[in-house]
Amino acid sequence: MGKKIGIYGGTFDPPHLGHMRAARETAARLKLDEILLVPARLPPHKQLPEDAGTPEQRLEMIGYIADALSLDLPCRVLDLELKRQGPSYTVDTLRELRRAHPDDELWLLMGTDMFLSFQDWREPEQIAELAHLCAFGRHDADKGAILSRQRERLQALYPHAEIRALTLRSLVDVSSTDLRHRLREGEGGGGLWPPVYGYILRNRLYGTAADMKRLELPELRAVSQSMIKAKRIAHVLGTEEEAVRLAKRWGAEELPARRAAILHDCTKYYTAAEQLQLCEKYGIVLDTLERELVKLQHALTAAALAEHVFGEPPEVCRAIRWHTTGRADMSLLEKIIYMADYIEPNRDFDGVEGLRELAYRDLDAAILAGLEMTVEEMNERGLPVHGKTLEAVAFLRGV
Repeated sequence: MGKKIGIYGGTFDPPHLGHMRAARETAARLKLDEILLVPARLPPHKQLPEDAGTPEQRLEMIGYIADALSLDLPCRVLDLELKRQGPSYTVDTLRELRRAHPDDELWLLMGTDMFLSFQDWREPEQIAELAHLCAFGRHDADKGAILSRQRERLQALYPHAEIRALTLRSLVDVSSTDLRHRLREGEGGGGLWPPVYGYILRNRLYGTAADMKRLELPELRAVSQSMIKAKRIAHVLGTEEEAVRLAKRWGAEELPARRAAILHDCTKYYTAAEQLQLCEKYGIVLDTLERELVKLQHALTAAALAEHVFGEPPEVCRAIRWHTTGRADMSLLEKIIYMADYIEPNRDFDGVEGLRELAYRDLDAAILAGLEMTVEEMNERGLPVHGKTLEAVAFLRGV
């Protein structure tokens, strides 16, 4: 039996929460097995604005949406329209997809405006033969009536087609045009998935001109999230939340704890080659173990970006630098970030509850317990323990 696949196309300039939530709820309502996101190179129904993102930039931005949607169901971005010259006609795309998925049930997903003009598309009857149609709109009586009338009209024109019209409770009433205007006016990233907003800021799209060394917390979060996978975002947010609680408990400044937590994993998903390029660029000298184990490198490279790209002060950079291995005689902020990373609310391992309780009663004892758990785990897995970790254990034991 074939899969049920949703095909969602558009300019995605930029992709926003409306696209994301429409895809997620429509997939749930239709019980789709997969979603394909298809950015258009040249939309037939409108002209791209002068400040439009390049095809490559729009492809990268919609990739963040696909990454987030993939937490719930398989989702891929296809660049077949971006590779094809001339207007991006849906009928051409569906012919390609039908050849690739001969046994699958294809559903073409579209918003209200596109649905209302469907009969004016190129070869609409052929489209209706190649895929089922599903339109979605806001959950209100007027929108539902409009969708129903158009569905009846199209059903009469294409009697053999399967056509659905859904009203969605989660749909966000936002347009890419309005978002581009707001971004040009410096009004922030409301209506955008934070990683998309962070990508826009990093690449100065749509008239934005953020100074990476003077980002406020919302922008810093967005930029950091644009550098990691969607599945890691909850951990980073949890680490920030835990760092603030620990800072309040132990009398540290809240803002440096927040900023260190936000940036501590920003290079976590860089490739081995990218890590080494940053080490060379910023003069980072790796020891033998750090060169062998890529996962140890992200703390060093994230600290370097915190300093050189984001303009963070030395104490924040050092807290990021030592959040993985620890070290002897850590500062209070270093201890807080090390511990917050270890016990943030999304962590779930044997002994984490006891470690959380201990962290608010005796921070040094909690740090020692965490370090010893790391040593034990590495020994069980037959992996070497970093020398700085062993030095930290000896220091806290008073050896």
